[in-house]
Amino acid sequence: MHEKMLAKLTILAESAKYDVSCSSSGTTRATVPGGIGSAAGFGICHSFTDDGRCVSLLKILLTNHCIYDCAYCINRRSNDIRRATFSSRELAGLTIEFYRRNYIEGLFLSSGVIRDPDYTMEQMLHVVRELRKLHKFNGYIHMKSIPGANRELVRQAGLYADRLSVNIEIPSEADLKYLAPEKDHQSVYLPMRHIRQGIEESREERRKSRLAPRFVPAGQSTQMIIGASSERDADILRLASMLYKGPALKRVYYSGFIPVNAYDARLPALQQAPLAREHRLYQADWLMRFYNFTAGEIADDKHPDLELDIDPKLSWALRHPEAFPIDVNKADYEAILRVPGIGIRSAQRILVARRHRKLGREQLARMGVVMKRARYFLVLPEPPAGQVRKNILEIGPDCVRTLLTKGAKRQGAVQLSLFG
Repeated sequence: MHEKMLAKLTILAESAKYDVSCSSSGTTRATVPGGIGSAAGFGICHSFTDDGRCVSLLKILLTNHCIYDCAYCINRRSNDIRRATFSSRELAGLTIEFYRRNYIEGLFLSSGVIRDPDYTMEQMLHVVRELRKLHKFNGYIHMKSIPGANRELVRQAGLYADRLSVNIEIPSEADLKYLAPEKDHQSVYLPMRHIRQGIEESREERRKSRLAPRFVPAGQSTQMIIGASSERDADILRLASMLYKGPALKRVYYSGFIPVNAYDARLPALQQAPLAREHRLYQADWLMRFYNFTAGEIADDKHPDLELDIDPKLSWALRHPEAFPIDVNKADYEAILRVPGIGIRSAQRILVARRHRKLGREQLARMGVVMKRARYFLVLPEPPAGQVRKNILEIGPDCVRTLLTKGAKRQGAVQLSLFG
């Protein structure tokens, strides 16, 4: 790689690191004769698939030049930073070179906005089209759709990319206008609707013919910056819930605000990104997507922010002691899912196993139930002699909270496991 290309790569890869909307389980594309690469079973950007594999992609910007002056962005036009731009041929060639060296499994392509959204989108389209058509690249491509780009450009991008994403960035319209006066939510929601319509049209066409082209087979996603503005966690979760119901999103990503422009008085004075809050939002998002919780159950006007010392599932259980204890041998699936320490797989195993025998402590532990947490929320047989174990109704939520958090405090760490 010659010196000029290396300099561009250094600048534009560094500029792309703040975009976290880059995880996926991958998709399967039809094999192209003589083609290279595969998206099957893989994700992108040092993410982990369901079976535990770590996968990677080239995450890079087409350019870090930008016409916007967003307070929270390192690439804002008023910043005095090194700028660079790839040509479509350079970036397509770089992707193929990295793939052949086994550095990556795919590409995550984003960009600053140059000239206008349509022009930027056209330049990004040249890259993905060259990869698919000229290089016959079958690997994974995640492409950012530029807010404000017209529908035809979004449609073309969806035929080449496996996933498209349009970032909301700031959760509320008022705060977005304050921190990025040139942007608005309408320019984000419109391409989201275009992508959803494209997905629906593609499904209909493929019902008629399996040879019809697939449109963004890995769906769409978005990203919110957390901590740069005044929204409470309840506001963020309500918006995420609305988005999951509306534009058929696969994922909402939460990115802890990184103070890269500390000189801007509109931004909060933070020493570091609010990673614990980001993690709790991901846990809450998981509850909405897989555990049938509503946003209002997790955070509401009375409890507008997630607790940082305990996960949101445990927080809900402590606020609702009247829902416990439950008998896993009789309770329905929804009730079992809400027990701290019981995950989806464990709940499914319980439903199958209890058809054949009555379940006790040992059986639940073998199924993956974390008994040190779940025991306070379950009806269980008498404990072994010499041990006293009472449920939440008998000892109260405050006592249960103390018992479950004292270990983490003693170790000087905030518990960040996923409902374990």
